[in-house]
Amino acid sequence: QVQLVESGGGLVQPEGSLRLSCAASGIIVRLCTMGWYRQAPGKQRELVAAITSGGSTNYADSVKGRFTISRDNAKNTVYLQMNSLKPEDTAVYYCNARIMTDYWGQGTQVTVSS
Repeated sequence: QVQLVESGGGLVQPEGSLRLSCAASGIIVRLCTMGWYRQAPGKQRELVAAITSGGSTNYADSVKGRFTISRDNAKNTVYLQMNSLKPEDTAVYYCNARIMTDYWGQGTQVTVSS
């Protein structure tokens, strides 16, 4: 049974930082394409960042230079380091694992506000 458990969300002021974690069980993250998606109220879910099994990364234009996706193979965990946060980054952030099919975490709320 695949489980993805996100943590690290919260309330942060503009220009602040957060690090999201996605702890996986039932899959091996280094063998999957792992991604972070977000969904703001009234908007569609969108890809924020992804890392392939080969280690290649890609980012949404809106977060390039501010967010970094990484993984710790020993901990079977994927991270999203978010710096210089903006109010428009406010959303529920979801961890995704893609291997033959898509698996999703439950989401973690990120709110950027002064």
